[in-house]
Amino acid sequence: MTDKLIIFDTTLRDGEQSPGASMTRDEKMRIARQLERLKVDVIEAGFPASSNGDFEAVQAIANAIKDSTVCGLSRANDRDISRAAEALKGAARGRIHTFIATSPLHMEKKLRMTPEEVLEQARLSVRFARNLMGDVEFSPEDGYRSDVDFLCRVLEAVIQEGATTINVPDTVGYAVPELYGQFIRNLRERIPNSDKAIWSVHCHNDLGMAVANSLAGVKIGGARQVECTINGLGERAGNCSLEEVVMAVKTRRDYFGLDLNIDTSHIVAASRMVSQTTGFVVQPNKAVVGANAFAHASGIHQDGVLKARDTYEIMRAEDVGWSNNKIVLGKLSGRNAFKQRLQELGVSMESEADINAAFLRFKELADRKSEIFDEDILALVSDEAASHVGERFGFVSLSQHSETGERPHARVIFTVEGKEVSGESDGNGPVDASLKAIESHVVSGAEMVLYSVNAISGSTESQGEVTVRLQNAGRVVNGVGADPDIVVASAKAYLSALNKLQSQAERVAAQG
Repeated sequence: MTDKLIIFDTTLRDGEQSPGASMTRDEKMRIARQLERLKVDVIEAGFPASSNGDFEAVQAIANAIKDSTVCGLSRANDRDISRAAEALKGAARGRIHTFIATSPLHMEKKLRMTPEEVLEQARLSVRFARNLMGDVEFSPEDGYRSDVDFLCRVLEAVIQEGATTINVPDTVGYAVPELYGQFIRNLRERIPNSDKAIWSVHCHNDLGMAVANSLAGVKIGGARQVECTINGLGERAGNCSLEEVVMAVKTRRDYFGLDLNIDTSHIVAASRMVSQTTGFVVQPNKAVVGANAFAHASGIHQDGVLKARDTYEIMRAEDVGWSNNKIVLGKLSGRNAFKQRLQELGVSMESEADINAAFLRFKELADRKSEIFDEDILALVSDEAASHVGERFGFVSLSQHSETGERPHARVIFTVEGKEVSGESDGNGPVDASLKAIESHVVSGAEMVLYSVNAISGSTESQGEVTVRLQNAGRVVNGVGADPDIVVASAKAYLSALNKLQSQAERVAAQG
């Protein structure tokens, strides 16, 4: 008989801590619906006490998601825990995830608490959470660098108070697979009531071993929950990647002997949605979801795959959703077909007026581009949503001239709080001129730390998706824009980033 491995997705919480990856409530909701379609067991929707916006996002997701458990993060104090319980009130299945640091370094420098004070606070917090909700997860932050004797005392105490899941994070990505697996096993063997809770692993990718460490925690340590994110999104080098851990367990079932709930055919759609929403492009050679993951360039490999697929393919592209990238709509498609496709993609529009506005943009795009893919629709809807969030800046039109041997010039017309303005500038190229034209009027003083262009689908007719990352006064934001004209896409992305810089949502940082 095989065990079940629980997949706990924290894209909307830990993934969102990547610089510039913060998402709006609607964006979080769209991704949560895709995670539910993927049949993720637990969706960590956010950190309700960190801001009113995060509270509302967790609340909306808890009310809408029916098939997955919805989880809210909280520090180990009554206010945070009460706030999480309040946000999760409407969930079909809710979970409170509370944490406190247990490593000597974190207790002394960050918490300024003694080990005994930390032990008592962990115990009381889990007791308080357990009275509000039956499903409680506890994490000793920086658990892997904690004193083992002290960690055993804390974990035994919180299990006694009713914690149903114990998560041991490698918060700084310091672990090595064999040692981390043995660390989890050692804890489970030493703690007398360890069998009363499900053990979980949460690994960061600083040394590129998050997936390997997580799998070692499962195979050697006996953990039965893995905390991960779509595309491995997360602060610094990111988190354990959901698609890699899932496909490793599925492909090597002979070794792991574990069952999964995940419907893997939705993996690529989830990857694309997260990438387009956050502006974090997936590298082409990324396992499972990279553009080259199933491309066989070398002649000997192509020959082998044509003769028998399993010579070089250990999993089929369609198993993870690649073949679902069919042409879906064209310029003759009607409104109902468009609306139906939005539903299939997990996109819910606020009103009929919003659907109509998105459909008009779809028709405009279809006139310029004969084949419309799912990614085009997602980009178009992201653009549409962005222009509705009480934005200060909006794109109107752009003209630019560039010729070999002459300095490019651009003029951009855009709105500032509803009033049309224009900016003009020369630049090193049409994109540089266009962005300088916007900046000449806005004078934001922001520094651009990233500019990237990505084709949404394969041909030169494809829409270009541009990501612009701006930094100003310690804040980092990503703006994303899409258009068949990459100069226009760049201007949209720049304005999108400026809008995010305007919204001063203060958030409390959570654990790593």
